[in-house]
Amino acid sequence: MEKFRKETRDWLEENCPPAMRQPRRGDADTCWGGRGWVFTSQEQRIWFERMVERGWTVPAWPKEYGGGGLSPHEAVILQEEMDAINARPPLESFGISMLGPALLKFGNEEQKREHLPKIARGEIRWCQGYSEPDAGSDLAALRTRAVQDGDHFIVNGQKIWTSYADKADWIFCLVRTDVTVKKQAGISFLLFDMATPGVSTRPILLISGKSPFCETFFDNVRVPVSNLVGERNRGWDVAKYLLTHEREMIAGGGSNLFDVDFLDRTAAAVAGGAPLKDSVLRARIAQAAIDSHAFEATRERYVADAAAGNELGPRSAVLKLQGTELNKRRLELVMSLGGIDALTVTGEEETTDSPHTLWLRSRGNSIEGGTSEIMLEIISRSILELPVQ
Repeated sequence: MEKFRKETRDWLEENCPPAMRQPRRGDADTCWGGRGWVFTSQEQRIWFERMVERGWTVPAWPKEYGGGGLSPHEAVILQEEMDAINARPPLESFGISMLGPALLKFGNEEQKREHLPKIARGEIRWCQGYSEPDAGSDLAALRTRAVQDGDHFIVNGQKIWTSYADKADWIFCLVRTDVTVKKQAGISFLLFDMATPGVSTRPILLISGKSPFCETFFDNVRVPVSNLVGERNRGWDVAKYLLTHEREMIAGGGSNLFDVDFLDRTAAAVAGGAPLKDSVLRARIAQAAIDSHAFEATRERYVADAAAGNELGPRSAVLKLQGTELNKRRLELVMSLGGIDALTVTGEEETTDSPHTLWLRSRGNSIEGGTSEIMLEIISRSILELPVQ
């Protein structure tokens, strides 16, 4: 593996543009891909194309589906070497982090060959149709219906909190195909084009003033039966598996979300370059650093276990709970360090990564992908095996 590490390090050093080694400034510096994607810089385009050519947008996926064909251990080494030079991900999408793993496990061969290479090459941007106005934490209560009509399903209903639905090309969607059975037993997992007649979206504004969220409406949307993933009425199996990957994605690795160096720089700026004198804030930063390293140790243990071929399963709830809570604490510290000035709205200079915007947005981290209360319930029931109340 040392040979692979050296070759990877040398290739990254030669091929990753310097501009792609700088911290990102929110969505503007993130390559999402999709039909209408326009690169924000020549460096972003070069980095994306070079990584796509090697299959390293999805390094552990099989080569026949557009991936790099790396072993789990090799994929970990690649990520470590990218982290070492602060290389940005060449492509981010819900197709990579959520749908792709679900298709690899539950999709048929035709679906894999149709969708996975397009995800790997950033040709299609996906959104997730899960939550509904009356089905959030109790997701299995969803009411969006899909009624079969020949070789199509006719879909009617509404989804909410659909991230980037107004920018997505396709959606992976939970629908009810049987209303006569137990809630989970009557759910199916469908894929369809957002340009299909009858699909519409409406943005939802958050308290931060910024929002990726939308309401999504389906009015007699015709979806080919061939777009059903897994068995009919067994979509809950697909949904649960996908959620483990979504929660890991939202957790963001915990220590990556909790940038202690950033806190140090913020503290130095507030103090005019002098050591921070507030003993309470210093203690909070120190505790944050300890918790961050402890979480990273747990995350690395889980990653090593996954590399050995074991599924993350309910342990994704641990990552999601701790990662999001760490992120909220980090941004609360940033606001504390900035004082009243951190609440200033700067008008046209306002960006998605300004301190107060990130602080307000972080409130949603412990709701999306399953609330912290739900994560605690999963941990108590499925990991600690405590009695259900």
